[in-house]
Amino acid sequence: MQTILGGGGTIGLDLGRILPDYTDRVRIVGRTPQKVVSSNEVFPADLLNRDEVKDAIEGSDVAYLLVGLPYKARVWEAQWPIIMRNTIEACRASGSKLVFFDNIYMYDRDRLSPMDENTPVRPTTRKGEVRARIADMLMDSVQKGQIDGLIARCADFYGPGRQKNSVIAQTVFERLASGKSAQWLLSLDHVHSFTYTPDASLATVMLGNASDAYGDVWHLPTTTQPPTGREWIEMVAAELDVRPRTQVASNLMLSFVGTFAPTLREVKEMAYQYDRDYDFRSDKFKHRFDFNPTPYEQGIKTVVEEDYR
Repeated sequence: MQTILGGGGTIGLDLGRILPDYTDRVRIVGRTPQKVVSSNEVFPADLLNRDEVKDAIEGSDVAYLLVGLPYKARVWEAQWPIIMRNTIEACRASGSKLVFFDNIYMYDRDRLSPMDENTPVRPTTRKGEVRARIADMLMDSVQKGQIDGLIARCADFYGPGRQKNSVIAQTVFERLASGKSAQWLLSLDHVHSFTYTPDASLATVMLGNASDAYGDVWHLPTTTQPPTGREWIEMVAAELDVRPRTQVASNLMLSFVGTFAPTLREVKEMAYQYDRDYDFRSDKFKHRFDFNPTPYEQGIKTVVEEDYR
């Protein structure tokens, strides 16, 4: 059996569909979990509750930690360490392997182009500090031989399914499709990688089922030579057959609007990722698994065809 902790997001839903090809039982865990396919099992549990997490993971060969908490630094600071500690303890008790789906917030902001698994960790934001802390918790447990675990790290992402947690889905695809101007942060002239979610989901499962992948950090497959912000907007607009109208949000604008909109205050903390090149590399995964990520043009075409036609 393999278990998905936090199966309601884009990656979790994909894993609910993919994992039946790799294991005899798939358990989806969450506060109100739902089956993706009929063979899935559901297991209601609060991941902040140690005993419930232990019960949820019991009997699992692999557990995938895919939780998406509200995008608020204070929530991350309060809840992520508890969730990670509970999950590690449960995996240790049951003998389950752990796959943690992570982001790049902990990386040195001055070393984002290019980024690979050896990019220095130097968080300069509250969310980045949380991600560094919980990644350290996991890898420390691995190094001590307490559990088998790995980190599957993803860039910003996009893909089909009208993804509410994808920045580019909400600010570019959705807005252009509804006749509005696309929005971009700070600068249109820097390149920015986005991982295609179907690639990320399949790769996460492949890592979870590869015994030699454990004990390490892996960047999930992402196409090289990322477009600039301007090119992203032009490519999406061309596929939608609309004008590539654009609005650029400055730091001053984010600061002003953030006074009235708390969500934008949270975004501003991470806005530095758009004032410099953001080039995410995944050569290690490509070479180990002979995996070619979906080209940006093809990914954009699929998103438009599935979500906006």
